[in-house]
Amino acid sequence: MPTLASLTLLVPFFLLCAGSGNAADYDPLAKLDRSEVKTLYLDLTDAGRDRVIPLKVYLPASESAEPVVLFSHGLGGDREGSSYLGEHWSARGYVAITIQHPGSDSLIWKDKPFGQRLAGLRGAASPQSFIQRIDDVKVVIDRLSEWNRDNAHVLAGRLDLNHLGMSGHSFGALTTQAVSGQSAGWLSQSWTDTRINAAIAMSPSPPQRGDAKNAFGSVKIPWLLMTGSKDVSRFRNQSAESRLTVFPALPPGDKYELLLHNAEHSAFSDRALLGDTEPRNPNHHRAILAFSTAFWDAYLREDSSARTWLTGPNAREVLEQQDRLQMK
Repeated sequence: MPTLASLTLLVPFFLLCAGSGNAADYDPLAKLDRSEVKTLYLDLTDAGRDRVIPLKVYLPASESAEPVVLFSHGLGGDREGSSYLGEHWSARGYVAITIQHPGSDSLIWKDKPFGQRLAGLRGAASPQSFIQRIDDVKVVIDRLSEWNRDNAHVLAGRLDLNHLGMSGHSFGALTTQAVSGQSAGWLSQSWTDTRINAAIAMSPSPPQRGDAKNAFGSVKIPWLLMTGSKDVSRFRNQSAESRLTVFPALPPGDKYELLLHNAEHSAFSDRALLGDTEPRNPNHHRAILAFSTAFWDAYLREDSSARTWLTGPNAREVLEQQDRLQMK
């Protein structure tokens, strides 16, 4: 397994030479004025599916059109989750939008007896929920385009949808993978939405059936994978080792994998989860924010200094000794 000391051996020459930005002056964790960030709650009605999709929008201070980043929550989550991401990305100038997926959200377990909660969560981790989530993303992008053109809407003219990022954690990572380039493998089917320009999958998963290289071999856009050495899911039987099979299956070119030492499944969320055994490490969120922000800056804003930071030694300063970064 490569170490941080051997990181430069993993970086192709074209990445080291990409851009002429000064990474020494670039800081993805720079504290900006978050008091100017506005939070909006919107409910999108998809009449065709008789479905209401709740959204939480983190709107930056800028009045101009800014790149948009979507986030898909994990099983049993909702639009309030992982707010640390939306707040930071928005403070950096992105319109960050968390999508709540009915049927696999917090309503399946809240205010229910413990036994029913587990049954509800297991039942929601279904192929039907997965397809609904994929359709949710496509409908949200469609509606954002309409709202952006509607002079009477609060988001009118605020969205640069030509620079669109997709992200998610756990079940949200599966959703992200599906709409940003993964095929269904054994089904030879693709749900790719070509409007998405870059993607971040936190706690990614390989296909449950079929060959990983067939599933991920057609990914054309930049991907950043984030996982932990103890990133285990009790509902989809994913081990920390299985999550590491996604990166080798990706084609080369603007692909990254960040492995956080001792990070459990909950490390990417706001709160601990049932079954956690490790104390939460504050540096995990610091690393997640730094690398996700630099990734968005590099591939949604085409910031050469961010790309230089990602591929150079400054990125390692955010990580702890046993964390690992790979790229190809």
